[in-house]
Amino acid sequence: MNTAKPLVLFDPALLKPALAATFAKLSPRVQWRNPVMFVVYIGSIATTLLWLQSQAQSGFILAVSIWLWFTVLFANFAEALAEGRSKAQAASLRGLKKSTWAKKLKEPKHGATWLPEQAENLRKGDVVLVEATDMIPLDGEVIEGVASVDESAITGESAPVVRESGGDFSSVTGGTRVLSDWLVVRITVNPGESFLDRMISMVEGAKRQKTPNEIALTILLVALTIVFLVVTVTLLPYSIYSVDQAQAGTVVSLTALTALLVCLIPTTIGGLMSAVGVAGMSRMMQANVIATSGRAVEAAGDVDVLLLDKTGTITHGNRQATGFLPAPGVTLARLGALAMQASMADETPEGRSIVALAQKAGHAQTLAGKVTEIPFTAQTRMSGIDVETEGQLRQLRKGAVDAIRKHVEAHGGSLPVELARAAEEVARRGSTPLAVSEGSQVLGIVELKDIVKAGIKERFAELRRMGIKTVMITGDNKLTAAAIAAEAGVDDFLAEATPEDKLKLIRSYQSEGRLVAMTGDGTNDAPALAQADVAVAMNSGTQAAKEAGNMVDLDSNPTKLLEIVETGKALLMTRGSLTTFSIANDVAKYFAIIPAIFVSTYPQLSALNVMQLASPSSAILSAVIFNALIIVFLIPLALKGVRYRAVGAAALLRRNLAIYGLGGLVVPFIGIKAIDLLLSAVGLI
Repeated sequence: MNTAKPLVLFDPALLKPALAATFAKLSPRVQWRNPVMFVVYIGSIATTLLWLQSQAQSGFILAVSIWLWFTVLFANFAEALAEGRSKAQAASLRGLKKSTWAKKLKEPKHGATWLPEQAENLRKGDVVLVEATDMIPLDGEVIEGVASVDESAITGESAPVVRESGGDFSSVTGGTRVLSDWLVVRITVNPGESFLDRMISMVEGAKRQKTPNEIALTILLVALTIVFLVVTVTLLPYSIYSVDQAQAGTVVSLTALTALLVCLIPTTIGGLMSAVGVAGMSRMMQANVIATSGRAVEAAGDVDVLLLDKTGTITHGNRQATGFLPAPGVTLARLGALAMQASMADETPEGRSIVALAQKAGHAQTLAGKVTEIPFTAQTRMSGIDVETEGQLRQLRKGAVDAIRKHVEAHGGSLPVELARAAEEVARRGSTPLAVSEGSQVLGIVELKDIVKAGIKERFAELRRMGIKTVMITGDNKLTAAAIAAEAGVDDFLAEATPEDKLKLIRSYQSEGRLVAMTGDGTNDAPALAQADVAVAMNSGTQAAKEAGNMVDLDSNPTKLLEIVETGKALLMTRGSLTTFSIANDVAKYFAIIPAIFVSTYPQLSALNVMQLASPSSAILSAVIFNALIIVFLIPLALKGVRYRAVGAAALLRRNLAIYGLGGLVVPFIGIKAIDLLLSAVGLI
C-alpha cells in the first residue's frame, strides 16, 4: 500500500461518513470546544425559539434561523471531511495489521532452538528469528544477520531494502516481510506500541492537540467575539432609546441582532480552523511523513535554521574510491593491498568501493594470521584490522587523515609532508581523503569522490530567500567540507562533526531564539534529534533515532526536510490567510446590516447602503447567507492549503494582504449584492 497516494478532495467514499459526522457534531459537548462556532450554535437555537413563538415576520425569522444552522453544519462538515481523509489513511494502515506467528528463540543467536509464538504475545526484549518469506512480527533491532526486506506495505516503495546488524540500518518495522536470507531480531516494543500502531493513532488525529499558534489564534478569536458580543448587546438599549427619542422607527429585533453578531464575529476562520490543523497533518502523510503532533508540523513552518547531513542530503551519498596516492617509498601495489585489507570488515559503500578498486587494479592480497576487526566509531573516526602472526601484531588502519595522524604519532610515527599536501589537494577538489596506515607508518591516501545533487543549490537559494539559514554537517575535514559547502551553496558548515558537536550547535542556535530542524538516522543522532525543534528521523534508521524524532520520513529521504518546512509554512500561511479574509469580511457585512437595522429610525443611514440592497430584511438575510456559503467555498483552500512561494516574509505579507485582505473586502460586497438580487428576483423578501 502506498501511504502517500493522493486523495480526491471530495471523494464520494468520504462524503457520506462526513455528512453523518456533521450532524453528530451538533452535540453541545462538541460545539463548546470551538468558542466562535458555539456562539453561532447558541444563536441558531435562539432564533429557532424566536420563530416558534413569532407572529410577525415569521418567514424572515425562519430564513435567518435556517441559514444560521447551515453555518454551523458547514463548519462541522469542513472538520468532518478533514478528519475523514485522515481516517481513510488510517484505515488503509490498519489493514496492514495481521495476526502473525513468530519464531521466538530460546537464546539470542542464530541456530538456537525456537518455539512458535503469536506476535501479540511477544514482549520488549524477546528475540525472534525471521527467515525468507516470514513477516516481521513487531518493531525491533537486528542483532545478527543481513537480509533483503520488503517495506512497501509501510513506505509504498517497491524496491526492497537491506537490513543488517550494527550501523544505521538495523531497525526493522513490524508488518514488513523478509525476502531473502535471515535476521535475528530483538523486539523493542510491546504489542500496541509498534510503529504501525503509532502511525494509525497519529494519522487518525486521535491525539491531536491544539498547537501554540492555534491556541493563540483561538484566544484572539474569542477576544473579538466578546468585543462584538458586547457591542451587539448594547445596541438593543440604544435602539430603544433612539426610537423613544425620535418617535419614529421600530426597535431592532432580537433576530436582527443575532444575525449581526454572527456576521461580525470571525465565523469563517472559526469554522475552518480545526479543519486546517487536521489537514496539515494529512498533507504531511501525503508526503509520506508521519508527524507525531500538529505542534511538530507547525514548528516546521517557523524553522529558521536547517541542519543537513552532507552525505545523502546534499550529495548523492555514494562516495566511491577513485584512486590511491602512495606515500614516498611505498608502492602503489602495497598501498592498494593494505587499504583493501583494512577495508575488508567495512561493510559501508565506501569500504566496499575501496575493496573493489584494489581488486580491479590487481592489488588483492590475503593476510595470514589471527584477524581482529576494529569497527569505526564517531570518536576514533577510523577502522581497520589487527593481524597477529607468530606473535607479531600488525595494525592496519584506514580513516580520516587527522585521526590517522594522531594514531601513528601515538606509535612514534608521523604524517609525511607530501601526504599532507596530497590530502589538502584532494580536499580542495571536494573529494574526501582517507589515510591508510600500518603501525606507525602512513602508507598513503585513498581518494573518495561524492557528487553534489543537481538542483540542490537552487533549493538552498530558495531557503535563503525565505530567511532560513542552511548548515551542512559532515564528518569530513574542514577543507573537504568547505569545498562541498561552496559548491552546494549552503550558508555554513560543521566539519569533523561528532554527536556532541551537533548537540552543542543546536543548543547554540536555540540560545539565540532560533528554531532548528535536522534529520538523522543513527543512534548517534538521537541526542541531537531530541534537542532539535523539528527532528525528522529516517524510517530506515535505528529505533533510537525514531523515538527521539517528532517526525518519521517513510521514504528515508534526507532532502524531505525541505518539503517538510514548506508544508509547515503552507499550514501557517493557510491559517493566516483565512484569518485575514475572515476579519476583512466584516466590513461588507457592517455596510449591509447596520443601515438595515437602524434606517427606520435614522433615514440618513441609507447613505451607508452602498450596495443598494432591496430592503432591510433582504440585507440582513443576504449577509447571513453569504456568511454561511463562504465557509463551503473555502473548504478546498483549508484542506489543500495555500501554495507556498519561496519569497521573503515581507513579500509574503504584502501578497497575502493583497489577495486575502483585499479579497476579503471586495468579495463580500459582490456576494451579498448577488444574493440580494437573487432573493428579490424569486420574491422571497
